[in-house]
Amino acid sequence: MPDAAVQIDTSPEVPIDQERSSLTQSQLIWRRFLRNRLAVVGGIILLVFYVSMVVFPGFFSTYDYNIQREDYLYAPPQLPRWFDEEGRFHLRPFVYGFTTELDMETFEWVHTIDTSQRHPIYLITRGEEYRLLGLFPSNIHLFGVEPPGTLFIFGADELGRDLYSRILHGGQVSLTIGLVGVILTIILGSVMGTISGYYGGVIDNIIQRIVELLMSFPDIPLWAALAAALPPEWSPAKTFFSISVILSLRNWTGLARQVRAKILAYREEDYALAAQAMGASDRRIILVHMLPNAASHIIVVATLSIPGMILAETALSFLGLGIQPPIVSWGVLLQQAQQVSVVLGRPWLLLPGLFVVLAVLSFNFLGDGIRDAADPYSN
Repeated sequence: MPDAAVQIDTSPEVPIDQERSSLTQSQLIWRRFLRNRLAVVGGIILLVFYVSMVVFPGFFSTYDYNIQREDYLYAPPQLPRWFDEEGRFHLRPFVYGFTTELDMETFEWVHTIDTSQRHPIYLITRGEEYRLLGLFPSNIHLFGVEPPGTLFIFGADELGRDLYSRILHGGQVSLTIGLVGVILTIILGSVMGTISGYYGGVIDNIIQRIVELLMSFPDIPLWAALAAALPPEWSPAKTFFSISVILSLRNWTGLARQVRAKILAYREEDYALAAQAMGASDRRIILVHMLPNAASHIIVVATLSIPGMILAETALSFLGLGIQPPIVSWGVLLQQAQQVSVVLGRPWLLLPGLFVVLAVLSFNFLGDGIRDAADPYSN
């Protein structure tokens, strides 16, 4: 029998440049961003953080983050298990309860695992009440155990408060301060940088001298001095907004200088000169021709600035100069880490620091990915 004819695809391959030309700018940016796996992972982690901590912290938490339980002071973490002490597998995860005794030498309560108390973990269960989105009362939680069982996934603090729930609500403050501070930084940096680069002359000299003056101050002492000047009787909302403003007063200078450099370059481009020759107003030239071209750079700088805001808030609160109790943030939770003896005996109190590291790394990975994707035609 004759051999079957082999069909060979002789159609020419589509060149990469031709393939790029068939895609829009946004499609090219999105495709290049997806190629950066670290940026995608960082974006997913941040999405999980903002959904669970900023939008729905009450639903994802197990308890009210301010409720004190005197029977569970410094209770250790209760890790979910699928296998019991006899090695039997359970379809529903569970946690073991505690037996609490007073140590007569240190006069501290000691919690030990009691394998006779097994508490199953249920999904979508009822628990302590909270306000969904800060408006609607609800008692539905993602997971939990039935009373009198307890579920301290990350352990408890010195007052018996659930550390896992406090980390979620602390992230709501720390992550939101980063966003609010960066928004103010973008506004100040973009406006001052654009004015300085476009008009030049005396205006440019005045703005640049202000920038140099602010950049000459060390960050932590400047923030600490401004934060210490806040009246102690202010409400939590005023304190929150004031800390955001304080963090923005120093960070806008770097963005202003970079935007100024961009505007100086765009001012000499043919399209800007043509717009001036046609009688376009300064506002139109800036808003239509210059700022849109600098938008990708501003977004990248803003994304990379958020970690600095989070670290600054954490440092101020850690030193007792930022957010103060009863408001909770990651910096407030890390205040107990100042005592080495407490940390050595209760290492779970350092867990808020792990979330700070994860958030900062995720923002850095995301910012690097956006920076590379903003120029999709580069190799």
